[in-house]
Amino acid sequence: MGFEVLLYIPNIIGYIRIILLIAAWFCYATNPVWFIILYLTNVILDGIDGAIARKLNQTSAFGAWFDVVIDCVGRSMLWSRLYSWGSLIASLEWLVFVCTHSIGAQWKASFVQAPWIAQKVMEKNFKTPLGTYVVLGLHILPLWLYAHYAGIFTHTLVIPKIIDYMVIGLLSGGRAIAAVVEMYCLWAHIRYLLRDPDAKDEQK
Repeated sequence: MGFEVLLYIPNIIGYIRIILLIAAWFCYATNPVWFIILYLTNVILDGIDGAIARKLNQTSAFGAWFDVVIDCVGRSMLWSRLYSWGSLIASLEWLVFVCTHSIGAQWKASFVQAPWIAQKVMEKNFKTPLGTYVVLGLHILPLWLYAHYAGIFTHTLVIPKIIDYMVIGLLSGGRAIAAVVEMYCLWAHIRYLLRDPDAKDEQK
């Protein structure tokens, strides 16, 4: 496995996602509808590239890393533009990325001994009701907030404000659970860094 990995179909989808994010960035302040279309297309592609990788037997350490990098770039862009403190959320997500991927592409397996809530979120690669709820909070909440502030729901789609705020509340719950899992990841990595090297050698 070498540079041919860069031309795997899932990674090509990743390149397309980057183009979509760049295009969305230029539409952020001038064309909210196109921003939502481009950003949401990026999110949808993120939901299918993993399945394509497994179906075509084109999984790779680079692909696992690349996919999360694109996710973090997109969400960081959005959170940082939405709020002056949005960079705090972006920083937390990047910190978790560094902590989890420092142990390799199989970082998800490290949740075997995690607290119950973290295990349930990660169970079956997020393919559970709770995992799906958290993923929606991660990916859709910032996009929904953007549409909220741009008046897409109340002015363009004429959705009642109560519905708009209810969805924000529901998605915020998913993001809050994600934050709990993220804090566990940080704590687990700190414990890993503070481990006793002598004790580790004895275990071998």
